[in-house]
Amino acid sequence: MTHPIRTAAVIGAGTIGLSWTALFAAHGLTVHVSDPRPDLAEAVAEALAAFGPHLAAQGLDTDGLAARVHLAADVTEAVRDADVVQENAPERVEFKKELFAQLVREAPGHALLLSSSSAIPATAFTTDIEDAGRILIGHPFNPPHLLPLVEVVPGKRTTEESVQAAVAFYTAVGRTPVVERQEIPGFVGNRLQKALSRQAVYLVQQGVVTPEDLDTVVTHSLGIRWATVGPFLGAHLGGGPGGYRHITEHIGSSMQQMSLGEPSQEPEDQERVVQAVEKAYKSTPYADLAEARDRRQLAVLSALADIRRNQHQKEN
Repeated sequence: MTHPIRTAAVIGAGTIGLSWTALFAAHGLTVHVSDPRPDLAEAVAEALAAFGPHLAAQGLDTDGLAARVHLAADVTEAVRDADVVQENAPERVEFKKELFAQLVREAPGHALLLSSSSAIPATAFTTDIEDAGRILIGHPFNPPHLLPLVEVVPGKRTTEESVQAAVAFYTAVGRTPVVERQEIPGFVGNRLQKALSRQAVYLVQQGVVTPEDLDTVVTHSLGIRWATVGPFLGAHLGGGPGGYRHITEHIGSSMQQMSLGEPSQEPEDQERVVQAVEKAYKSTPYADLAEARDRRQLAVLSALADIRRNQHQKEN
């Protein structure tokens, strides 16, 4: 896995795949995109136009961005010269089994084969593939051209060389890879997200809060905190000089007594939540909501980058 990465194949041009495409191209890679959607050319052009300013704001050179992106007629053409493949196909085990068997056959022997799978571990779709050592999960958070995290999760037969190659690749394109050494459905990020989402749905179902007010609670408290420190460091700081031990001993028991309700799975209860969310947000076009989200995320990332630069200057 010491082969230099100059060419990337992006398989699947949905929201995630298009974001990867723009990111890879902005880092100077030649990118071949494959997707059966009939509007592939329009979708790629629109994504590059929309994401270009985001990438430029991160200090990347977006001149000639579109010239580095090529539309492939099929998967075989896309991966023929690839040094790395980023798969973004439907979240179905059987589909991924067939697709990765094809990728192993068609991609060069040195190519790293990465999956954006949101919940399915690599071992689930590689058991019948002989050359599974270079297949692993590279799960991003949406959109990956903005959010830095990539969860790198090897399967049972993934080689350590491939893990390190994936870490090096994602680092080279400005992401923050975190290696998770044990496979678990949903990995870490989505399991945390699901836990919060489940409680959010429960609170709305119980009439405790509206969807828009719950979002306000998060964005004006936990969201700000978690953009700067994680749950464990946040709790450690919450304990004052006594740290995590102090907060566990003095608040832990009362927190343990808090019963977290389970949201109802009844269709009518779920429908009420859907309607409540639509009432809150459907009047604003999706593109406008996404643009506002991305502008705010860029502002947070930019502020944190400035803090890191200032800290580095002080230390040197």
